[in-house]
Amino acid sequence: MQRSALVYGVIKRALPFVCLFLSAVRAEAQIQVDLKFKRLQYIAYEPVVATLGITNLAGRDVDLHDADGQSWFGFEVTGSESQPIPPVPTGGAQPPLQIKTGQKVVQRINLTPLYPVQDFGTYHVRAHIYFADLGKFFYSGTKVFEVTDARPIWQKTVGIPDGVSASGNVRTYSLLTNRFPDHTSLYVRVQDKDSGMVYATYSLGRAIAFEEPQAEIDRANQLHVLHCAAPRSWAYSRIGLNGELLAHSSFMETKTRPHLFHAADGEVAVRGGMIEAPAAQMAGEKAPKLSERPAGMPKDDH
Repeated sequence: MQRSALVYGVIKRALPFVCLFLSAVRAEAQIQVDLKFKRLQYIAYEPVVATLGITNLAGRDVDLHDADGQSWFGFEVTGSESQPIPPVPTGGAQPPLQIKTGQKVVQRINLTPLYPVQDFGTYHVRAHIYFADLGKFFYSGTKVFEVTDARPIWQKTVGIPDGVSASGNVRTYSLLTNRFPDHTSLYVRVQDKDSGMVYATYSLGRAIAFEEPQAEIDRANQLHVLHCAAPRSWAYSRIGLNGELLAHSSFMETKTRPHLFHAADGEVAVRGGMIEAPAAQMAGEKAPKLSERPAGMPKDDH
């Protein structure tokens, strides 16, 4: 009986710690956070889109919302020398999110307007979710991406026509190429070099390296680009003064090769070849909104 009493006493004293441990394990499994990037390398100022997966393992519906002075989701970003990268003040609250029990919600978030990640170098990113019901943070694993710049191949500066809704006096269009492990991409950048403001940088798609792209400016000072995307396949793009992608379509080479034609009245069109259905712009590569534009030019840390 004394031995039984001793065992009972040990169990009684250990029970709170066991319950605390099981509670901690259960709490740790409430929300699972996964973070992914489409690729390792990005061009300075192009959208760096993080894919954030949030899985509800709480066994009940959960509401994620800002509370206790904390945004319900955020990122921890550090630079090449492990220095913390603070977010850009936006002043806006994140809308709440309800996740059903067992459900996984995927959100895609462009880090470029949220964090100053335009300088060349390597960045480490970890996402966190604040669960107000527990007053607890849940973290993803750390992911890495690199910011570099592409090789400039063409550039032209134009004025802003009268009556056009666009801030500033001039725009500089640039075409750049970047070689990835399995392909080469053609990029466009629109900026005001005097102020250092970059309005947009994004990919126009894959390009065959030995075929130089064609570029023309129309009478509205919009940029037209025609480039070879694959054997006998050409991609046409029209870009606005603030970096908007106004048109994007594909042409097949037939008896004639597609080319840009600059008419006497200043209009630009594609002549030759055969047009295909308008090409869908690649997800995550559309031009950022003007309100999301980053300020300043990149600094070369190499």
